[in-house]
Amino acid sequence: MQYNYKIRLMREEEGGYTVLVPALPGCITYGETVDEAIAMAKEAIEVYIEELRERGVN
Repeated sequence: MQYNYKIRLMREEEGGYTVLVPALPGCITYGETVDEAIAMAKEAIEVYIEELRERGVN
């Protein structure tokens, strides 16, 4: 099953990017580059969804 989520990239003053996934409360990650931040977001979303499944939340 494939899901699509919008992410919000925010450039940090000290460097790197914080990523928020607005549809998944508390799903936040970070990457040094845009590409790394996007990859980290994909991983964070997968972990978040897996945790929901384990809890029986659809």
